[in-house]
Amino acid sequence: MPCTVLYSGLQKSNLPHLKISFLKEQAEVYLWAHLKNYLLFMANYDLIVIGSGPGGYVAAIRASQLGLKVGVVEKAELGGICLNWGCIPTKALLKSAQVFEYIQHASDYGITIKSAEPDVKAIVKRSRDVAAGMSKGIQFLFKKNKIDHIAGTGKLKKGSKVEVTDAAGKKVDYDAKHIIVATGARSRELPALKIDGKKIIGYREAMVLEEKPKKLLVVGSGAIGVEFAYYYNTIGVEVTIVEFLPRIVPVEDEEVSKQLDKSFKKAGITIYTNSEVTKVDTSGKGCVATVKTPDGEIKIETDIVLSAVGVATNIEGIGLEDVGVKTDKGRVLVDDYYKTNVAGVYAIGDIVKGPALAHVASAEGIICVEKIAGQNPHPLNYNNLPGCTYCSPEIASVGMTEEAAKKAGYQIKVGKFPFTASGKAKAAGASDGFVKVIFDAKYGEWLGAHFIGANVTEMIAEVVVARNLETTGHEIIKSVHPHPTMSEAIMEAAAAAYGEVIHL
Repeated sequence: MPCTVLYSGLQKSNLPHLKISFLKEQAEVYLWAHLKNYLLFMANYDLIVIGSGPGGYVAAIRASQLGLKVGVVEKAELGGICLNWGCIPTKALLKSAQVFEYIQHASDYGITIKSAEPDVKAIVKRSRDVAAGMSKGIQFLFKKNKIDHIAGTGKLKKGSKVEVTDAAGKKVDYDAKHIIVATGARSRELPALKIDGKKIIGYREAMVLEEKPKKLLVVGSGAIGVEFAYYYNTIGVEVTIVEFLPRIVPVEDEEVSKQLDKSFKKAGITIYTNSEVTKVDTSGKGCVATVKTPDGEIKIETDIVLSAVGVATNIEGIGLEDVGVKTDKGRVLVDDYYKTNVAGVYAIGDIVKGPALAHVASAEGIICVEKIAGQNPHPLNYNNLPGCTYCSPEIASVGMTEEAAKKAGYQIKVGKFPFTASGKAKAAGASDGFVKVIFDAKYGEWLGAHFIGANVTEMIAEVVVARNLETTGHEIIKSVHPHPTMSEAIMEAAAAAYGEVIHL
């Protein structure tokens, strides 16, 4: 914009605190340095979102599509933990591990490769480049949807305001009719596992180690734990898993847990269940972990301990108490549309009820802003949320486990189809695992599905959609699935539940 136009406009507007030099050449420099900050200071938003993870940025984009003026407060990279330090970069690491695994087993496919070694620095660089590219994609989407990125740390204040503190410590207040808190979560720490970032690490440090340790102890066998266990084991690290509960991936169906236990042990991973790390001595060159097992106390020597015992919500220091927002056990209390007890304040994602999953946060964000915009969205069905774990073999599930269905009083029909009977799985050299489906015997309701095997995370959506449409087992059996595919196993498992399976 020409300096004369800006200068003239400022004279007419009589903005109170901007002092413009009478020399026009000085005015232009001054304007570009301060006008943007002034306008942001004066900005009133329909919606401010605190946090730009999969909940926050999706909510912001949907709100903009619905005609709201939106600002997003983010102190770090756009995209939050998922895009920058979670879902995306870990999948890049796992893909590198999978490629190396293929190379190691090339002779199984009739290919001779003399030697190959993982370049850990290059693997990490690729992962970080993928994450950076995704974050830039969010920047583009913000620009496309006219969403303001307000850089800094957000804090709720009374009177529908958000105080933002930038990197230099400057504080600015912003007004908004509606405020969504989407601040996510971080690694949870146990008293015996204080993360120091060097010898006892969390997931952030685990994904950027540029030198592979000789030995790694993974504490916790949820999704984070088993994914890193697979990655490090595949690139040649001696991996041990310690799980407090009776089986690994304890939230999954018991048969899935047993299959992963079998596959991991076959790959050379040592597993202790019903066990607890009570102390870690880091005074030496490496670590010595004291582990209480069913057979007595043992010592495990390792280079690094990875704490993968879940996450803790980021609700401290963001003003919830100041404005009176109610919380319980680290979660913000909300209604079906994510409204808190304070008018105009909402919360979504890891800090509210439900599983801490990126796609759940995104769904919650969309429902929340559609309600704000005056639409009539349906509340989220928390009984039909898929979960995916990207170790090898992969795990995907939705709905009730067999045990949960029985406890709920259902008479059930269970069908299971092993990938050893799948032509596509055998041809791909990926016959570990199975598809398991559970139906209500009386009405045919699809109660749950539990997959373990290659690429099953790409298959679970069929079940989610089918359950949403109240599809029965018979309708799945009669729906022609392409051959040869891994997804045929879903049809075959449904047929097995009703005594109609062909290939078993």
